[in-house]
Amino acid sequence: MVRIAFVMGEYPGAEFERRAEKARSYSGPDLDVDVLKVGVSPYRGLMTPMEVQMAAPLFIEAYRRAEREGYDAAVPLGFLDLGVEGGRSAVDIPIVGALQASLRVADLLGDRFGFIVYRDESIGPARARVQAYGMADRISGFQSSKMKMTQYAEAPGALEENFLTAARSLIDSGADVIIPAGVSQCPVHLDPRWLTAELGIPVVDGFGAPIHMAASLARLGLAQSRIRHPRSEPPESGA
Repeated sequence: MVRIAFVMGEYPGAEFERRAEKARSYSGPDLDVDVLKVGVSPYRGLMTPMEVQMAAPLFIEAYRRAEREGYDAAVPLGFLDLGVEGGRSAVDIPIVGALQASLRVADLLGDRFGFIVYRDESIGPARARVQAYGMADRISGFQSSKMKMTQYAEAPGALEENFLTAARSLIDSGADVIIPAGVSQCPVHLDPRWLTAELGIPVVDGFGAPIHMAASLARLGLAQSRIRHPRSEPPESGA
């Protein structure tokens, strides 16, 4: 049995349970996905670079907790890959972020990736994160579903229509894989398998890709290189 810690921020009651239930749904006979909660909320919408950096230590501590509690790997919710870079120096278990995993999965499935974010103002930060992973030349374009994540539960029909419109525009511009760069769109509210059938090209699952990649690394006995990510110990109290 491989145990994955799925690290989530704070969401209003029903929204937290919706995401936690989705994460746990990837569990199976040889895979157990548990949710660890951290005290930061991405539910308001766009997190600025400042907010992303301020959240990172909370996620890194959650990865430390996951290692102490015997989890085999950890995955943070969302395409911000919160605390992933620092967390890989903090623990000896694999830490896999949704953005990096989705890009790697897309690389196995096609040549040109279409990104769909929440709103237009999310495009700039998303482009910068893709650039940081060295994959900018594989992106055919960016679109948004033009809705706040707080609107999805109340207007699922509008989300579906907007997402499909954005995806078809990206396909017209050359995309052969769609990456929903916002898990509250897909897979939380939209089924990636249904979208794949509807669009006729692969739609990468931002929960499934990092969870199953992390599980595969754990089964292979692999984790981050200590040349690339030297191990760091937590600072002494009061230092």
